[in-house]
Amino acid sequence: MKKSKGRTYRNRQRKQSRSFSLCCETGRGLMTTKALQAEELIISLPEKCLLTTDTVLESYLGEYIVKWRPPISPLIALCTFLIAEKCALEKSLWKPYLDLLPETYTCPVCLEQETVNLFPEPLKRKALEQRKLVQELFASSQHFFFSLQPLFRTGVESVFNYSAFQWAWCTVNTRTVYMKHLQRDCFSREPDTYALAPYLDLLNHNPAVQVKAAFNEKTKCYEIKTLSCCQKYKEVFICYGPHDNQRLLLEYGFVAIHNPHSTVHVGTDTLLKYLLAEDKQKQMKLSILREHKLLDNLTFGWDGPSWRLLTALKLLCLETDQFTSWKKVLLGGVISESNEKKSLDLVAKICVSLIEETRHALQKVSLLKSDYLHLASQLTLVEALHTEDLKILQLSAEVLQCLHSTTT
Repeated sequence: MKKSKGRTYRNRQRKQSRSFSLCCETGRGLMTTKALQAEELIISLPEKCLLTTDTVLESYLGEYIVKWRPPISPLIALCTFLIAEKCALEKSLWKPYLDLLPETYTCPVCLEQETVNLFPEPLKRKALEQRKLVQELFASSQHFFFSLQPLFRTGVESVFNYSAFQWAWCTVNTRTVYMKHLQRDCFSREPDTYALAPYLDLLNHNPAVQVKAAFNEKTKCYEIKTLSCCQKYKEVFICYGPHDNQRLLLEYGFVAIHNPHSTVHVGTDTLLKYLLAEDKQKQMKLSILREHKLLDNLTFGWDGPSWRLLTALKLLCLETDQFTSWKKVLLGGVISESNEKKSLDLVAKICVSLIEETRHALQKVSLLKSDYLHLASQLTLVEALHTEDLKILQLSAEVLQCLHSTTT
C-alpha cells in the first residue's frame, strides 16, 4: 500500500503510550493489580489514543473523504480506515491494536443462515434486518471504495470485499464507545459518535457490575470509574448496559449466562394464535394496543410475565360488554375476576407453548452439532441462548401457577 506517514501521524502514535490504568492484561480481559473501591478511576485513555473520524481525516484517506460527494457517513469512514490499515500489515502504525481485534465475529450478520434459522422469532427477524443493513451499506459504498484505487497496488475489489467490510462493521458496532464529535461537511448528517478505544475494549461485560464511562472534557481523556468494589488480582468488568441476551447477541455477538436482564419475547403472531376468530372486536383491540405501543416488548422474565404482556392479554380478553372499560385496563385496573382468570389462563398457555418450542429448538441444535461440526461454535451460542430462555420460562410457569392458585 502506498501512503505517507507524516509528522502528525507519528506524533499521534508516540502519544498512544500515555495511558493511565490500574489494570494489567489477562488474555481477553483485564485484571486489577490493587483492590478497587467504589468511584475509583480504573482507566483513563487520552484522546490521542482514540481511533475516531479525526484519526481518519488526518490520515492518507482524508483528502479522498473531503472531496467525495455525496459525503460518506462517519461509520463508513471508520470501516474504510480499519480495512485499509489491516491491509497494510506491518506498515500500519495501528498494527498492535489491530492484532488484538478478533479475526471473526459472532454477530448475527456473520453467522451462517442455518444458525440464524434457529434463533427465536423476534431475534431472527432483527438478525435478517441487520444482515440487510450491512449488505446495503457495502453496496452503497462501492463507488467510494473504487476512488481509493491510487492508494493500493492491488485492485480495491480484493481489499474492500464483503468479508472485510463485515469484519470492519462488526469491529465498529461491537467495540466503539460513545464520543460526540462536531458535525462536519465532509460527512453525511448521521451522528458522529464513534470512538475505538485500544486497551479499554479488553474489558469484558458483566451485567451485575456498575460503572460510569464518558469522555472527560477537562482531562481530554475517556474515563471509566467503577461504582462497585473489586478485589486485588480479580478481573475487572464493565457493563454494556441493561441488555437482555437477545440484544447482547444481536449487537455484541455473545450471551451472558445468568443475565438478570434476560427476557423471552412474545411476538404478535404468538398472541394472535390464541385469539378467538369469532371475536368481532379483535381488530379494534389490536388497534388500541398498537396505538399505545403495547404490542412491542411483551416478555417473560425471571419473575414471570411482564406488566405489558399481562395488560395486553387483559385487554384482548375483554368480553363484548366490557370493551368500553379498555382505558381502565391500560391504567392497571381490575375489570372482573373472570377477566383476570381468563388472561392468566391465556398467559399460562403461551408460556407452556414457548417451553415446548424452546425444548424442540434445543433438540434440533443438539442434532445439528453432530452433523455440522464446522458450525459447532455458532450452535453452542444458540444453545446457550435457548437454555437461558428455558430457565426463564420454567420459572415463569411456577410464578403463574402460584398466581393461579391465589385467584381460585
